[in-house]
Amino acid sequence: MNRREFIVAAVSAGPILSAAQQQRKVWRIGFLSSVTASSSSRNTDAFLKGMRELGYVEGKNLVIEWRFADGKLERLPGLAADLVRLKVDLIVAAASPSISAAQQATTTIPIVMATTGDPVESGFVKSLARPGGNITGLSNMSGDLGPKLFELLRSMVPELHRVAVLVTPTSTTYREISEGVQAGAQRAGVKALIFEASSPQEVENAFTMMAREKVDAVIVGASSFFAQQRNQIAELVIKYRMPSMFGNAANVEAGGLMSYGYKVTDNYERAATYVDRLFKGAKPGDMPVEQPTRFELVVNVKAAKAIGLAIPQPIMLRADEVIQ
Repeated sequence: MNRREFIVAAVSAGPILSAAQQQRKVWRIGFLSSVTASSSSRNTDAFLKGMRELGYVEGKNLVIEWRFADGKLERLPGLAADLVRLKVDLIVAAASPSISAAQQATTTIPIVMATTGDPVESGFVKSLARPGGNITGLSNMSGDLGPKLFELLRSMVPELHRVAVLVTPTSTTYREISEGVQAGAQRAGVKALIFEASSPQEVENAFTMMAREKVDAVIVGASSFFAQQRNQIAELVIKYRMPSMFGNAANVEAGGLMSYGYKVTDNYERAATYVDRLFKGAKPGDMPVEQPTRFELVVNVKAAKAIGLAIPQPIMLRADEVIQ
């Protein structure tokens, strides 16, 4: 082979060698969550499923540094800083508290949001179409669902006069969900009372106060904290025989009455596609934030019986899933 032929062959082989190197690379992801590993297991399973379907397997070409704050939000900045020190290729942040901690920790490592209420309002991205920084991923629109949650709950409980709204003060959808429910309640002549909770004891106290205020039902705002406390909340709504409405089906599976919202595990599985595209050279600032297009109504018949409530037939016919 003469010199010219050698140069041509080397140039031609460049992309092939690059692709081979890309295939051999072991990618390192940091996964950051504010809740416990056990309460997040279905979501992490969905994420790993999405990664496997795209050819990424733990122990083969993928290493995941799992970091869970176990409900202690003050731990998140340290966990995020730890991932940055490890020089991970990318951080998957499970929800708003984790996204915020990752954002404070790095402006260069790509961050994929698995789920968050309003990433623009929260300051995570400049716009949904053009995030503009090192963060992209998926939103859940849970803050926009306040009027719909109230409407469905009123269909379940026609004699609704006083409705409680349980929210976490640190949630990015606190204002939207509260104002949305209040607006719907006002139009219907129903009084809405807002209760805050950010610890298990505060959840207990909130339900005690709801009982004192003689509320007829409760709408629980979407938050990673309430997802972690779903068993506690399920026990309390049954204890106080209180019809309950959620934005997350996991709360209904735990014993709540009904939910309407996006399927959380879908977001985590879809997050894998963002990871894949970023690994292949896409820039987070150029990747539009995805919003859910499918919402599900889930009803728990067993929970209804436990609080002595008959589920109206129109609700049963409309439900996407009925838990017996």
